[in-house]
Amino acid sequence: MTTKRRGSIVAVGTLLAIAGTHVFRSPEAKGIDGGGPATLVAQNAAAPGPVPPPREAVESPPATAPIPEPVPLPGDTPVVGGSNARSIDFTTALRIAGSQNPQVGFANQRIAEAYAQLRIARILWLPAIRAGISYNRHEGPLQTTDGSITRVERTALQPGLGMGAVGAGSPAVPGVAIGVRLTDAVCQPRIFGHVVAARESAARATVHDLLLSTGLAYLDLLRAYQQQAIAQDTLENAQQLADLTASFARAGQGAQADADRARVELVLRQNDLERANEATQVASTRLVELLSLDPTQLLVPAEPTIAAVELVSRDKSVQELVSLALRNRPELAESQQLVGEAIGRMKREQYAPLLPSMLLGVSYSDFGGGPDARIDNMSGRFDLDAVMFWEMRGLGLGEAAARSEARARVCQAEMRKVQVMDRVAREVAEGYAQIRARQKQIVVAQSGIQAATDSFRRNYQRIREGQGLPIEALQAIQALDQARREYLRSVADYDESQFRLYRAIGCTLSDGYAAF
Repeated sequence: MTTKRRGSIVAVGTLLAIAGTHVFRSPEAKGIDGGGPATLVAQNAAAPGPVPPPREAVESPPATAPIPEPVPLPGDTPVVGGSNARSIDFTTALRIAGSQNPQVGFANQRIAEAYAQLRIARILWLPAIRAGISYNRHEGPLQTTDGSITRVERTALQPGLGMGAVGAGSPAVPGVAIGVRLTDAVCQPRIFGHVVAARESAARATVHDLLLSTGLAYLDLLRAYQQQAIAQDTLENAQQLADLTASFARAGQGAQADADRARVELVLRQNDLERANEATQVASTRLVELLSLDPTQLLVPAEPTIAAVELVSRDKSVQELVSLALRNRPELAESQQLVGEAIGRMKREQYAPLLPSMLLGVSYSDFGGGPDARIDNMSGRFDLDAVMFWEMRGLGLGEAAARSEARARVCQAEMRKVQVMDRVAREVAEGYAQIRARQKQIVVAQSGIQAATDSFRRNYQRIREGQGLPIEALQAIQALDQARREYLRSVADYDESQFRLYRAIGCTLSDGYAAF
């Protein structure tokens, strides 16, 4: 069963609450005026009589008003009953998305991966420790140092720190070993420091995008339920019109064709309501996906209406907003760190031929063996091997190619940074233009509701005075439905532009609603 809830949404600045009204009924809207933003609570009151008079028209606000006064529309968001229905408010949706969405977890694991790579780069100087045992058995010819071939049968055993020594050679596997390119030991920590910073900035951008998507999905859910309320109200109007025209036709005071037209309108409005019901379920599933909730749950917004919110002050110029975005956007911080990473890799290639590679092996183990298969004379053995060498790849041509590749990657990173800056500036300018244009659309849409209300009132007055037939109210009902939907679209589009502009300047919606 469909019920109605009371509530309000508190917005930054002046709010537009969509209060309840009915074409054939006379609802009353009460405003609670406070020191801060206005909070409006919709109340519906049905007047007595079969066809009560319409609600009085509200005056249109002046065109210069930044955000117009509330316009009466069908009010409280209906709650669809059922065990799987869950009421949720805007701040709760943002909190759940920030903690449960797998995109956030994936971004955090990317940071953990980068920190692990940084730790590896910082310990390239540290040796590896190897302990074990080796056994060697040889039967057959060997070549001596003077070139002669001799047949040898021997056995060797080496347990301890260092293994694989055969004959007079050093252990093949040193017990304590260091094999490092000094270029990597010097440059890799700086390179992966930039990688870590870039991943952290990317994670912040992921959270910002996720919260924006969640806010827009919640806005779509509110819009869908408000459209459902409008469709339900219009259906009730169409039902009353159909009943009234049928009564006139049976009494011989109206044409049967008028009753048929009203019946067709009723059927169309029934389909509109079904589509609105579908839209609420679709909007709920999309929000459920972002919140990683049970897909069988039906989310119902706790707020009763969509309200026009002001997250970005209209006092700031577009130049100030662009400057703020270029300082705050995590995507730009990420791009800057990626440029630093590319420069670090280029410096590594520049220093690569100048800094040597170092191999150091230290072993201490027991070693023994003997001819045939005998193992005796076991005693301690110590080995130290140290090697340092310089390398020039491809006779120097490989070094030049590696440096050219690294310089090209630096240029690519810088170009991507410029591209991100251009995109950020475009998003801010686009959002700024949208909020200014859509603010005016709210005023225009509001005047349309007033005109539709006046039209119905005049048509209804003519019917009451015997100067018209009920079917004459059909067009007024349709116009009022369209005006309500247009006003709802204007407010929802304005909120969307506010959300997007707030994200464009580098802020999160959770920060914007912290003061609510």
